Amino acid sequence: MPFGHQDLNSYALVIGESLIDIVSRPGEDVSAAEHVGGSPCNVAVGLSRLGRQVEFATQFAADRHGEMIRSHLEASGVGTTFVTPAARTSTAKALLDENGAARYEFDIHWDIAAIATPHLPALIHTGSIATFLEPGAEAVAATLAGASSVISFDPNVRPGLITDSGRARDRIDHFVSSADVVKASDEDLEWYAPGVPPEEVVRDWLSRGPSVVVVTKGKEGAFGACRDGEIEIAPHKVDVIDTVGAGDAFMTGILDSLWSRDMLDGRLAAITCDELAGVLNDAAAVSALTVARAGADLPTRAARDAYVAARA
Repeated sequence: MPFGHQDLNSYALVIGESLIDIVSRPGEDVSAAEHVGGSPCNVAVGLSRLGRQVEFATQFAADRHGEMIRSHLEASGVGTTFVTPAARTSTAKALLDENGAARYEFDIHWDIAAIATPHLPALIHTGSIATFLEPGAEAVAATLAGASSVISFDPNVRPGLITDSGRARDRIDHFVSSADVVKASDEDLEWYAPGVPPEEVVRDWLSRGPSVVVVTKGKEGAFGACRDGEIEIAPHKVDVIDTVGAGDAFMTGILDSLWSRDMLDGRLAAITCDELAGVLNDAAAVSALTVARAGADLPTRAARDAYVAARA
């Protein structure tokens, strides 16, 4: 929803790439399905579908794929005030294995300027390609520098796009230290610190300043840490269609739950383990609904509430 609607002090600014996922499934001989994607894009759409006011700072072209993205954002109520034009819209070929897990090949362009918002957002979320692919990554870092909003970060590492691993790890370290909430997958952490248990990386990152650090572990659930201690949750069991957007849905669920608990302010630093467990279970519900459908099709508030009520 664009500026001029609702409470301008209660919106989220999401910064990052939007692209077209070109999804290919095993045994398909026909042209692959195309879906709007990109990790930050999925979070922007997910938050908006849950009823949050969202502005999305991204980049796409005035081509067929770009119009797909714009229509997708507008249909979900996401504001597009901060869209930067591109020569062509970015794409990611998602190759799914027999278990529905995705492997990606990217054609990405990321070149935006630092963003000056006319109204202070309650939340700024970023991550993935937008935080390490130059020249746009510098603009993202500049936007966050000195921001007083709650900041969330999901590294969502894409090794195929990383040419300098050391610099990429330095980028991750910078954004972790700048963030209040960090979510990563166990695959992200294995790339970041090979052979180191993900729980150890979570503890290290927590010591750098965030109030909450979470790692998702697929079928093993999720592990989270805050100043009050550490917790683990089990995954929600559903029939998985594919895992495209699963991590983005979990991130969306974390942010929405913190928002619902009025923790996008000074309270976040004092979050308890019991509260964090509730947040992660809320996030697991959003993720479960997403993997039960094809593509990164995040749920509405009504679908999420119906799912939670059915499990009660």
